[in-house]
Amino acid sequence: MDEGKELEKATFAAGCFWGVEAAFRQITGVIETAVGYTGGSVPEPDYKKVCSGRTGHAEAVGIIFDPAVVSYEKLLDTFWSIHDPTQVNRQGPDIGTNYRSAIFYHSPEQKEQAEASKARLKSSEKYRGKTIATEIVPAPRFWKAEEYHQQYYEKCGRGYCASKKFWD
Repeated sequence: MDEGKELEKATFAAGCFWGVEAAFRQITGVIETAVGYTGGSVPEPDYKKVCSGRTGHAEAVGIIFDPAVVSYEKLLDTFWSIHDPTQVNRQGPDIGTNYRSAIFYHSPEQKEQAEASKARLKSSEKYRGKTIATEIVPAPRFWKAEEYHQQYYEKCGRGYCASKKFWD
């Protein structure tokens, strides 16, 4: 790491947080990840509350990364590649606002980069004729999920998760 260079945060929601976390943990320069809940209105949410659909939270992954090793742009590229950003409030069989696609930015620079990457994806041939449903919003408080959800794939094996395109 460059002397004096600060680590940065990134937060993404792309469906089931187990698979999303596993994808980001594979990237050199990602220092730490945590799965949790963000973007809702209920303080101290837990899995049961979030899955009820009444808290407004998304299942998300909080990332600490070293920008001297991996760019935010690379994280955005990974985000777009591991889910279908045209699905509204779902990923595959996982349905609900907690499975929505969202980029929660931590700085004006992240907002600018996220919006530019979304515009590039929109103008590409990949999702021609479809609307990109991904929200790009300021990062609110992140509530870490229960311990049994953290690094789920490493603890339990691949298991079930709709957001697993990167494995196949």
